[in-house]
Amino acid sequence: GDYHVIVLAPNGVQEATDMVRKAFYLADKYRNPVIVMADGVIGQMMEPVEIHQEPVETFQKPWASNGELSRGNRNVVNSLFLNPAKLEQHNIDLRAKYDLIEENEVDYECSSCEDADIVLVAYGTPSRIVKSAINALREDGIKAGLFRPKSLYPFPYKQLKEIAKNKKFVLCAELSMGQMIQDVKLAVEGCVPVHFYGRAGGIVFEPKEIVQAVKKHLGGE
Repeated sequence: GDYHVIVLAPNGVQEATDMVRKAFYLADKYRNPVIVMADGVIGQMMEPVEIHQEPVETFQKPWASNGELSRGNRNVVNSLFLNPAKLEQHNIDLRAKYDLIEENEVDYECSSCEDADIVLVAYGTPSRIVKSAINALREDGIKAGLFRPKSLYPFPYKQLKEIAKNKKFVLCAELSMGQMIQDVKLAVEGCVPVHFYGRAGGIVFEPKEIVQAVKKHLGGE
């Protein structure tokens, strides 16, 4: 269980298309599984897309079988370690890889956060709904901003903490009973209150629900 899988979270068809390409690149770069976590709304959505064909970086693969009859030494690719010391070293090596991923592959979007008093955190389809809610809140004089993780692992802990400090509170909006909120709480480290709003069972919340939730936590409907 001591492992991580890279998770990318698109919020539209174009981004889902781009992230599939990115997923293959990251999987090749780190030799690590990658999940493109597109939700059901995106799966049924129709939007125009542009297929990008830019060349990507290629990597040396000395571990791969390439048809050579003799390469001097054998590559043994193994994930079963019965010796405790070898298993521990394998986990240490994996941890070093995860450190590289966490250092280099964090991806996020921040919208209207500079002057915001409240930060709303959402990914995928909910982030688009939250953007509409933010526009409505600002029309009512409530300064809200959106922090959207585009990578759920690695999660943008440092970036969210920096954005969240000195805000009134953070509201995490999800189409679930609360999953990303655990990472949001870890990121904020108690510097501001963290609230949650979510719907489940395939019900997609509307912008007005987010507006009402924000106003509720501000102390008035």
